[in-house]
Amino acid sequence: MAETRTQQAQQAQQAEQAQRTQQAERLGRLRELAGAVPDPELPFVSLAELGVLRDVREAGEGGVEVELTPTYTGCPAIESMATDVERVLREHGVPHVTVRTVLTPPWSTDDISAEGSRKLAEAGIAPPRATGTGPVTVGLGPTRTAGDGPEAHAGPAAETAGPEPEPVRCPLCGSAATTLLSRFSSTACKALRRCESCREPFDHFKEL
Repeated sequence: MAETRTQQAQQAQQAEQAQRTQQAERLGRLRELAGAVPDPELPFVSLAELGVLRDVREAGEGGVEVELTPTYTGCPAIESMATDVERVLREHGVPHVTVRTVLTPPWSTDDISAEGSRKLAEAGIAPPRATGTGPVTVGLGPTRTAGDGPEAHAGPAAETAGPEPEPVRCPLCGSAATTLLSRFSSTACKALRRCESCREPFDHFKEL
């Protein structure tokens, strides 16, 4: 009788472990599906590569909850991201999908993966430079600037912002001689610059 109870306990443990493994595999697949959704403003980069997909977890009977962090508070693309994620997961058999916007911890350009940065450069957009773990100084100044160097993109605060940042390199020819033309480009998260070597204008994904 004792041996039977031991066998039953072992079988229950194995069944529980198998269920946990199955759930983990399912969440892994769903995370891959959600992460593969393209960014609505940069469709050549996925949400996972952009670093805005924070979590995918079980929520009720067969449902899932997805957490997204926008690139900045008030980003208009977050609604499209949520709609696309919900549509993709429902198409793959998830009956209930809840997409939540979370702002803490805030998104940083350091969250962009190496593959995401490569794709940005491949598309002619200078990827953001690494910021580390500290805050990024954002200077307030004119919208359009014809200067060059750190003061051109960091504003008056550049004098006290610490070491000079790495130069923004042209994604077309690789030159470090680039000039800021406008602090804003086609979207709020990009600036417009011009390469002084090849003379081509290009977007720069601003550091946050």
